[in-house]
Amino acid sequence: MPSRRPTPAELGFRMPAEWEPHEATWIAWPHNRTDWPGKFAPIPWAYCEIVRRLAPVERVRILVNDQQAEQRARRYLERAHVSLAGVEFFRCPTNRGWTRDFCPVFLKNARGEAAAVKWRFNGWSKYEDWRLDDAAGEFVARRLKRPLWRPAAGGRRLVLEGGAIEVNGRGALLATEECLLGPVQARNPWLSRRQLEHALCQYFGVSKILWLARGIAGDDTHGHVDDIARFVAPATVVAAVERDRSDANYEPLRENLRRLRQMQDERGRKLRVVPLPMPAPVYFNGQRLPASYANFYIANGLVLVPTFNDPNDRVALHTLARLFPDRRVVGIYSGDLVLGLGTLHCLTMQQPAAGS
Repeated sequence: MPSRRPTPAELGFRMPAEWEPHEATWIAWPHNRTDWPGKFAPIPWAYCEIVRRLAPVERVRILVNDQQAEQRARRYLERAHVSLAGVEFFRCPTNRGWTRDFCPVFLKNARGEAAAVKWRFNGWSKYEDWRLDDAAGEFVARRLKRPLWRPAAGGRRLVLEGGAIEVNGRGALLATEECLLGPVQARNPWLSRRQLEHALCQYFGVSKILWLARGIAGDDTHGHVDDIARFVAPATVVAAVERDRSDANYEPLRENLRRLRQMQDERGRKLRVVPLPMPAPVYFNGQRLPASYANFYIANGLVLVPTFNDPNDRVALHTLARLFPDRRVVGIYSGDLVLGLGTLHCLTMQQPAAGS
């Protein structure tokens, strides 16, 4: 009988915090018009602005469907005066392109060696067109030629999206019960809470799971944590809060805030919890959209924050600027992007820098 392969945790690998140094950011060039019905035209320009901000501080690795798609992307970027010196293209077809959720999650050990874990992606247990995205994640993992794990239990691959978890790089992981344990859009319904916690610890190199309750209104992932609570330091979390008692997000976010204020990190330290406001509800064509400032992305020397032409844009940017004094905090207008039911964190995936 073959011996069992050690898990990442057993070999000393962990998922670094997002604020640790990056080698690159992975995105996928937008092409699926059904994600932005009636509003696709501004989307490539929004991506141009994201790449324009990222390329000076780290490599931007862009998945494109084919040669023609690469040529189109280059034309957009050149017209937006984006230097292509910091950009690499990889031809690999995708269904949608939310790289946070289908890319491998990159790991490191104490010697600075890199590895990756590729969970199965199945369209958030909701959509039918996901196989190209899942294969694109495998493509990225193979292209980088790193040790790779594909989590499984009971002979079945485990499903998980990158937006469903948030780590502090020291041993704590945030997630919601709604997304990972709930019966709606159930990812791994055959697993118990204890079994799932064990898998998360073994494949992300964490020792403590911190469970929040529910996500925000309009979120078709059914509870991704990256719209509601994010680590900004090992024992500091920003938490989305809604002040309007009549809003659908008021009670769920209030409950999450209550839980966070009672939580401790992996070392037993009480978490410092910093409230982050929500923008006013964003609708398009009668649909509530998951607009949240918590969907920011931390890059080298930079934090990109979704904004919505809302008075709270200023409050959110100021709050994050205080928490990241050594990084430029830049707002990216995301009122069009959010029609795709995600914004900046959803469409990016960090690749940590090699070395200690």
